[in-house]
Amino acid sequence: MKNYFATILLGLTICSAGAQAQQRQSPNIILFLVDDMGWMDNSVPFSGAKLTLNQRYRTPNMERLAAQGVLFSNAYATPVCTPSRVSLMTGMNAAHHGVTNWTSPVKNKNTDAPDSLFSPAPWNVNGLSPRQGDSATVYAATYPQLLKAAGYYTIHVGKGHWGPMGMPGANPLNLGFEVNISGHAAGHPQSYLSEEHYGNLPGKNSVQSVPDLEEYYDSGDFLTEALTKEAIKAMATPIARRQPFYLNLAHYAVHDPITADPRFYQQYKDAGLNAAEAKYASMIEGMDKSLGDIMDYLERQHVAGNTIIIFMSDNGGLSLNPPRGGAAHSQNLPLKAGKGSVYEGGIREPMLVKWPAVTKPGAVCSQPLIIEDFFPTILEMAGVKKYNTPQEVDGKSFVPLLRNPAQDQPERALVWHYPDKWIPKGGPGINYHSAIRKGRWKLVYNMRTGAKELYDLATDIGEVNNLAAKQPAKVDELAKLLSDQLRRWKAPMPVITATGEPVRMPDELVQVYKMK
Repeated sequence: MKNYFATILLGLTICSAGAQAQQRQSPNIILFLVDDMGWMDNSVPFSGAKLTLNQRYRTPNMERLAAQGVLFSNAYATPVCTPSRVSLMTGMNAAHHGVTNWTSPVKNKNTDAPDSLFSPAPWNVNGLSPRQGDSATVYAATYPQLLKAAGYYTIHVGKGHWGPMGMPGANPLNLGFEVNISGHAAGHPQSYLSEEHYGNLPGKNSVQSVPDLEEYYDSGDFLTEALTKEAIKAMATPIARRQPFYLNLAHYAVHDPITADPRFYQQYKDAGLNAAEAKYASMIEGMDKSLGDIMDYLERQHVAGNTIIIFMSDNGGLSLNPPRGGAAHSQNLPLKAGKGSVYEGGIREPMLVKWPAVTKPGAVCSQPLIIEDFFPTILEMAGVKKYNTPQEVDGKSFVPLLRNPAQDQPERALVWHYPDKWIPKGGPGINYHSAIRKGRWKLVYNMRTGAKELYDLATDIGEVNNLAAKQPAKVDELAKLLSDQLRRWKAPMPVITATGEPVRMPDELVQVYKMK
């Protein structure tokens, strides 16, 4: 097997003595990453109070984790999955790494939907690569590579989706993981059901079929349960060795196909939910059971006291009908819109962190942070201080916030950039939008119309009251800040088909592009 990241490892400045010291002292770290889970898809009061949707779901283990650690009420990812996952692994903003849309399992395939006005932006359709020179990729070192070099046992279980088949990013083993279970190029499972072999029935399988789970065929185990069992088996090896481990437990849930988890479905039907929403709620509760099973296992093995658990989602909850039930874009209220959107419903995520002897139980942190911040944070947690990467890391460690969640920090600008067309018909904030948040203020830029919207998130979390006309100076300030950052990162922009020119930045004189 080719060593795709040998050149990266040559640049590491971690000495063997330091690695040995880390094996003796470093904490275990688990990232429990959920797919397509919205801020309101649980019973934890991330808004400060249990609202209507919080009362729909049963997530006692998320409540348990929140009681033991820190709840982050202003945590963000990107509007869709692959950009978030690449930002997580590289520490780069999506506008910087250029993987701005979800990657196809097929190499060199642009996943943007056709548009009558714009041609696709020149984004990195082949995702993340640890190998320099691959076309349409971002070349970067990942934090699992750095953890592995520092003596960690690195495990990936579940969804990968960092690049297409035939590219090194498709295989987690090329990205620093010693163990890979079910991670590949696909972004969702063909099936969650063991009786359907998770999509691997002869004559019916596809690139979305989930690999590596033959042991569970016809077992009755929902995909979430099978992956949990595999994660527990994988952790047994480093625990027996007394070696620190990193587990990337990246569930396929709750991505579509929305499927009833038979362990929990009927209770939601009996509570009056329609079939689609009862199925969705059952998947949420199955995910929560997985979290509880992991926490219980750590306690049984007497390693819970030295294990950090980070809970996060890769983008906001799906708000399209179908496949969701109810009115379109109502599933994340009071947040606006959902997956695919730069409004809060598409990017604000449920995030919890427990770090024994560091985090204060039941703490709440309202400081905004974003998915690329996980890269430097996890390395700092592990005690990995000296490392070189070929990429410039945009993320900032939030370890200080774990130690003191209430501390004031300088206002920092967070950027979202989606120069792509995710779905044909779009919706609020979906397709061809950028956004920036600094402090309480958020600017949303519509690339198609040139419109700029301004919201005060401190008083208007639902982004209902557009204050752009009342606060033109603030609009100009944020538009320039956003534009300067996009230029510095050389962010991809959609191309106006008629002229061959890229769409202009939000601080430029903007033409209103009309649909043909």
